[in-house]
Amino acid sequence: MTALSEYTTLRLGGPARTFRVAGTTDELVAAVAGADAAGEPVLVLGGGSNLVVSDAGFPGTVVLVDSKGVSFEEAGTDDAGEPVVLLRAEAGVEWDPLVERVVAEGLSGLEFLSGIPGRVGSTPIQNVGAYGQDVSQTIREVLVHDRRTGERRRMTNAECGFSYRDSVFKGDDRHVVCEVVFALRRSKLSRPVAYAEVARTLGAEAGARVPLEQARETVLGLRRGKGMVLDPADPDTRSAGSFFTNPVVTAEEFAAVRERAAARLGADVQVPGHPDARGDVKLSAAWLIDRAGFTKGYGDGPARISGKHSLALTNPGGATTEDLLELAREVRAGVEEAFGVRLVNEPVMVGVSL
Repeated sequence: MTALSEYTTLRLGGPARTFRVAGTTDELVAAVAGADAAGEPVLVLGGGSNLVVSDAGFPGTVVLVDSKGVSFEEAGTDDAGEPVVLLRAEAGVEWDPLVERVVAEGLSGLEFLSGIPGRVGSTPIQNVGAYGQDVSQTIREVLVHDRRTGERRRMTNAECGFSYRDSVFKGDDRHVVCEVVFALRRSKLSRPVAYAEVARTLGAEAGARVPLEQARETVLGLRRGKGMVLDPADPDTRSAGSFFTNPVVTAEEFAAVRERAAARLGADVQVPGHPDARGDVKLSAAWLIDRAGFTKGYGDGPARISGKHSLALTNPGGATTEDLLELAREVRAGVEEAFGVRLVNEPVMVGVSL
């Protein structure tokens, strides 16, 4: 049997009872439909960068998506009068090489998503994002196989129900992502810089547009410094990226967090929070984790917090999935006790839960 640890960036996960590789969209649909007809549980696997798989493995059919089709289509201009190009990418296309190609082609819209591991098919599921940019800003439509009806259909951006690190696809395996269509601008300049850390590193004002290559290299540098770019020679990058999402709380809840932080850390402590249009506040999970006492490198067991970033839980070597989950539960409980905020995992759990 195939060990799923060979296909996850955490290098964790037991065996798959049945393992299939789908090199085309037709093969992907056929493999999933065949398993469904046989009453088999199905796990659709991409880059394995956002999965935590049980040590017991998966008691059904795992389908590795390896479709590689990419095409570009001119599509007129946008409201600002800039040329629009539609990028069609099949679900098995590796994400960062695609971003690199898009930047080289002079197309803006994905540049701040550089360095993220995984494949195209997972991006709409999680509404993948980083540094002020997420895929929902550029996704035009998603081609899916509907397991309930057996049909393929195209879902518009609105039908995808995107929100922060979420979509209608997350937590519901009805739809198998086959292809994603992105609407990009033909421009040598990035989308406006929306993240303070990126702006500081670039020496630019928030809202500025910078050369695409400069935006990409800046983000890659920031991610490498946090251990968020996979490096086989660096066990500290053996993670699922950010393990917890940044909590979004009400204004009243934010006030309570500030009170707890002041009592714990001193009256002059500044709790980072970013208000949104609805009046809610997005907190920094990394800040909460660190201030709750779980500093970079924390962990006496085989699973540890990354030495480069408090949000990444790593398997330096020899850990099991249960080791990782024990650490995650400890961190979650510690943050909740310290600040009254319950963290939510970002990776998809397969056969396990927190």
